[in-house]
Amino acid sequence: MPTHVALLRGINVGGRNRVAMAELRSVVTSLAHTDVATYIQSGNVVFTCPEADTTAIAAALERAIAESLDVRPTVVVLSRDELSQVIEDNPYPDETNPRFLHAAFTSAQIGPGQLAAIATAQQRATDKGSRDEAKVVGRTLFLHTPDGLGRSELAAQLARTGGPLATAGSATVRNWATVTKLLAMCVA
Repeated sequence: MPTHVALLRGINVGGRNRVAMAELRSVVTSLAHTDVATYIQSGNVVFTCPEADTTAIAAALERAIAESLDVRPTVVVLSRDELSQVIEDNPYPDETNPRFLHAAFTSAQIGPGQLAAIATAQQRATDKGSRDEAKVVGRTLFLHTPDGLGRSELAAQLARTGGPLATAGSATVRNWATVTKLLAMCVA
């Protein structure tokens, strides 16, 4: 049976949208998904299910979570193969510190308007002396922040209201350590 990863956006952040991982596992299991496991408190769920349509899986999870847990996170679902492809597509393979590389996962392809906004944000950050870079591959924006995400001018511009990540639909960001751990948790 295929393995999937669900990435929830905006839970357990700054004391808002509190979700216990045991409750989240219970909701995912209630949808007849099996081999359900969570990783850290930020809403990462690995599970198996026969459904192949990741958009349909995400929509069902969003509904079930809203009904059961009274929070409304955006959910992005990837198959194990899609997550493996993201890791293979990493445009920054020489970065050895996983805290300096992030992947923003979106539910849909990043369109021309968002690509232009990403390029503009990168140019603005570069003009301010930033070494940060962003590259889009498919539905994933890779963000390389060699001086740290917390000090990243580019990350701030991308995430601000009306910024390209805010307008790219359902986008949720994970550091590279989390991305690789989730793939390791997936059953082949």
